[in-house]
Amino acid sequence: MLVLSRKKDEKIVIGDSITLMVIEIRGDKVRLGIEAPRDVTVHREEVYEAIRRETTPDQKA
Repeated sequence: MLVLSRKKDEKIVIGDSITLMVIEIRGDKVRLGIEAPRDVTVHREEVYEAIRRETTPDQKA
């Protein structure tokens, strides 16, 4: 895992088409802005996991 430090209004660029920007830092919360192409899905981890559980059939051994 790459760990970076950023201040408000600073950005991180991923590849040629994804940019993350620190919008606000308030206490222990950080607000991020994400610019990505429309064909790239962006979800919070808990939402992604819920979607994955709904769309992946149960695999029992």
